[in-house]
Amino acid sequence: MVETQECFPLGCLLKYLFTLVGLILFLVDIVLDMWTVVSFYQDGAYVFMAVMIFLLLGSSVLLQVFSWLWYSDSLDKIETKVEKFTDRHSLIKPFHFLQLGTSTMDFLHCINNFRKGVRHSVREDVGVKLKHDLQMLRLFEAFSENTPQLTLILSRILQRGKLELITGLKILTSAAGIALSVALYHRSMRIYLPEKRKMSWISTGVYFLWNLLLIIPRVTALALFCSVLPCYIIAHFLSLWMLLVLVAWSQKTDHMKSPGWEWLFRVAVGLIWYFSWFNVSKKGSIKVKMVLYYIFMALDTMLLLGLWCWKVFEYAGCLHPFIVIPTLLGLYIIGILVKIIYYRWFHPKITEPREGQIKQAATYNTDLTDSTVSSLEDIAAAPVQPLTGALKRSRTMADNFYF
Repeated sequence: MVETQECFPLGCLLKYLFTLVGLILFLVDIVLDMWTVVSFYQDGAYVFMAVMIFLLLGSSVLLQVFSWLWYSDSLDKIETKVEKFTDRHSLIKPFHFLQLGTSTMDFLHCINNFRKGVRHSVREDVGVKLKHDLQMLRLFEAFSENTPQLTLILSRILQRGKLELITGLKILTSAAGIALSVALYHRSMRIYLPEKRKMSWISTGVYFLWNLLLIIPRVTALALFCSVLPCYIIAHFLSLWMLLVLVAWSQKTDHMKSPGWEWLFRVAVGLIWYFSWFNVSKKGSIKVKMVLYYIFMALDTMLLLGLWCWKVFEYAGCLHPFIVIPTLLGLYIIGILVKIIYYRWFHPKITEPREGQIKQAATYNTDLTDSTVSSLEDIAAAPVQPLTGALKRSRTMADNFYF
């Protein structure tokens, strides 16, 4: 039976505007990507152009594979008319093959929501969980495309010592893409809270701030290192990334349908860890893992800055190491402090009984939309069904987020 309720118009309008802004940024990013590739070609920077194309294609293929694998888990459960139309005419697979799967599915969700109007169904378990998959895909895109592009463009600017308008716009859109992905991921996790918090937007802002403060020194250190030792950045990435993939394997992640595809998920996690922290498992102490991660990444960042400092003195670069290094390390320390503040005062406090209820809820198929989640007793009263596909992934994401 489908339940309906009145949707508050202002809330719906803000949600749709937020989605529209994301779509506009996506289209602008595509145009700037093409322009950046052309600019590299015109400047004779063929290596940068090749790396840029590789990042675009590699990230797109990665996202489409994940999108198809996750979306195909729920093809037999889709309810919206638009999605049924695409499935009936066998359009979903061609969309993914043409590298349009993720954006098309997101756009179809948006169009369908507009068609529903003010009154809409709130009993769309799979639909809500598919939105969680979309947030995860945006997170993958941010750290497999936007963040590496930002590093590449910054290193090119450092080599040339000149900032052009188009590269400046590309930097802003890449940074906005990262910021939007982090903020949307945080917002999507709040759907699992037993009650709504008035400071949720403040919490999202603080969550975004500490991520930004920690990502900026990392990306800048990589760009500085790449600007003086461009050949060695590949060796650095491959060696550290493979180590991080092995660490993800040791965490016994369980997000995919088969063990073979689980390795693809670990590959993506390794990409995220190369730039930023992301919890994927509750195995062991999460706090200890975070401390070890940030200590290791701080040492690696200092190594990159040290090598840049050593090389930059040889040709007297325009950036003074005694200003750059303390600034970046200061931002890193401030980011750590803001993260501590977030988890101390802004991260939703989950009582001890909820941990058991979360584990119990892993066997239920429940409605967890913004309109229906009011208490954890609703979860315990739901019909018993094993969680699979998008339902299982969204529950695992929430369980890892609220530790």
